[in-house]
Amino acid sequence: MTPPTGPALVIGCGYLGRRVADAWRDSGRAVYALTRGRTDELRAAGLRPVTGDVTDPASLAGLRDLPPIGTVLYAVGTDRRAGHTMRQVYVEGLRNVLTAVPTVERWVHVSSTGVYGQSDGSLVTEASPTEPREESGRVVLEAEQTLLGAKPGATILRFAGIYGPGRWLRKAALLAGEPYTADADKWLNLIHVADGVAAVLAAESHPTGTYNIADDEPVRRGDFYSESARLLGAPEAKFAPSASSAPEANRRVSNALARTVLHFVPRYPSYREGLAASGD
Repeated sequence: MTPPTGPALVIGCGYLGRRVADAWRDSGRAVYALTRGRTDELRAAGLRPVTGDVTDPASLAGLRDLPPIGTVLYAVGTDRRAGHTMRQVYVEGLRNVLTAVPTVERWVHVSSTGVYGQSDGSLVTEASPTEPREESGRVVLEAEQTLLGAKPGATILRFAGIYGPGRWLRKAALLAGEPYTADADKWLNLIHVADGVAAVLAAESHPTGTYNIADDEPVRRGDFYSESARLLGAPEAKFAPSASSAPEANRRVSNALARTVLHFVPRYPSYREGLAASGD
């Protein structure tokens, strides 16, 4: 499939979204970015800011004035400082944007592997049941369903935990020698942010659908945080039992479908390469 050539629009120009916007800009495309207040920063970066807040429908008038959009990347996250609930941002905010955005050729939606509820260490594919145990997973799943109800041809990317430069998981706690209240033997599923960008770009030019975006090698928490501590020069990673009786997330997410259909091949196939390239 040929990727759209019209302008791109990023809703959620944060850790992942900003990097995708920069990649589109570097390819020569016009890139609009919705922002609540970073207009000067985005304009200086060669992007075209549109002021608005997904939780405030009246503020989204600028989206209605845009030309037909080739690709929308919807990659919102919850800003706790703004005082909104996750549902207000992920579900109600999505509805507001769907109403405001003009003609769109491709819609790429950043979701989460949190929609899966498995806690038995099993291998999870896109065909696995989506029965999230946590409220956050239920909200993210509702957002997926809301989008597909309005745009059945959208692509949903279910991201594992994103890390990379500037986002080294639990860095401060590791440096302080603080124990992690979790089971060291449970599985983590991760994706380096550079590979996340590559997945979004691949989704533009391949069949629509729902795909898990993770690296090739799920890792046990103990191994991941031990390697993190070693690279940081921090004390040895410590773990403490959780006081909660609720089952912890524990699954191994397969990226096989994304590899087959999107031709997605992670540059950082495991946490070892990814951490070494994260640089902080």
